[in-house]
Amino acid sequence: MDSPKDLDAFRNAVWQRLSRGVADRRAAARNPVLSTVGLDGAAKARVVVLRGADPSGGRLEMHTDAESQKVAELTREPGATALVWDARAKLQIRAEGALQARSGTEQEWDRVPAAARRVYGGTPHPGKAIAAPAAFAPSEVPARFCVLTLEIARLDVLWLGPELHYRAVFERRDDWAGHWVAP
Repeated sequence: MDSPKDLDAFRNAVWQRLSRGVADRRAAARNPVLSTVGLDGAAKARVVVLRGADPSGGRLEMHTDAESQKVAELTREPGATALVWDARAKLQIRAEGALQARSGTEQEWDRVPAAARRVYGGTPHPGKAIAAPAAFAPSEVPARFCVLTLEIARLDVLWLGPELHYRAVFERRDDWAGHWVAP
């Protein structure tokens, strides 16, 4: 990535990378780290798969099991951050906002690859103690397919250049407004 000199071009490059993460399994943005506030008040972070990126709406989409801990966490505290590190571009993207959960639609479920459907269901529920690694019975339970949407309020983007680092913050009100900040 070339040094970002223009705020709009920088923001557009970020959204291009996020969108690429949805379509390309090898893209750096494919697996962001999603951080939430745990029920115990501590930060909780996990790797997720990026399933949607909407630049005009300012949203990112991920899927999860409705019985996962992150759903309980965001019900209590919706503030969340999705973090992407693109090593090749030397680019860090922090997307901060409110995370919302909803049941997936039948059309969305139909787009989930057959091999991946087994992670939406199963006994016991995610995070429950089991006696052995294989003491889990996966199964397809469409009612447990949950769509997480991060409504981005703020993008904090850092590019690590060979000579200088550049950092910009973009905040969404009616439209995106950005400004440079010290790295």
